[in-house]
Amino acid sequence: MKIGLFIPCYVDAVYPQVGVATYKLLKHLGLDVTYPLNQTCCGQPMANAGFEKMAVPLAEKFEDMFANFDYVVAPSVSCTAFVKINYPRLLEGKKTCKTAEKAMDVVAFLHDVVKVKSLPGEFPHKVSLHNSCHGVRELGLSSPSEMNVSKFNKIKDLLELKKGITVVEPERKDECCGFGGMFSVEETAVSAQMGVDKVKRHIETGAEYVTGPDCSCLMHMAGVAQKRGLEIQFIHAVEILASGL
Repeated sequence: MKIGLFIPCYVDAVYPQVGVATYKLLKHLGLDVTYPLNQTCCGQPMANAGFEKMAVPLAEKFEDMFANFDYVVAPSVSCTAFVKINYPRLLEGKKTCKTAEKAMDVVAFLHDVVKVKSLPGEFPHKVSLHNSCHGVRELGLSSPSEMNVSKFNKIKDLLELKKGITVVEPERKDECCGFGGMFSVEETAVSAQMGVDKVKRHIETGAEYVTGPDCSCLMHMAGVAQKRGLEIQFIHAVEILASGL
């Protein structure tokens, strides 16, 4: 299978090591992965701000760039969810949308398609797992606490393949951290307080790190922690999975 690696703009600009870790891990697993050059934003910020028409040309470019791959894999649940859920509607009547069905967050791809059963190296640390809203409720990476369904967590399943790791979850484990893209701009005070509450719950687990599948949530919480002098580190889940390669 041919995999197209999609690295969202904010990951490329702020957390390039997450993109590198994703590529290294996929190559280590023997997969045929390509990083197409000249990638752009998927259009999520424009659409979230109420300017959907500005997102359409970006969706069309994304479709052209990734149309010939079997899977489009990204280390970002929010961007992946935007492609999967919104592209069919944005491209309706303009272009056949093939990428929506192919787009997968790297956690879901490793868990559901590759079915990874072992990982090299070790990560001898206690980590608190952050279940991002898009991952829980739009991509199905874990079971929503508000629904009466069997409990599962694909992120935790993969993390526990690393030798020496201890994975814990905070109280109210899938409550929003307060980022929410435009929400953090339009409702700054509420967003900040939600972030403080969430970080404190992660700290209460006794973990050294907070981890999760989305840099945007981790970025928000890391900013909250730094500003208030709260001592805990933040690391993307794929960085842990790829550690030791």
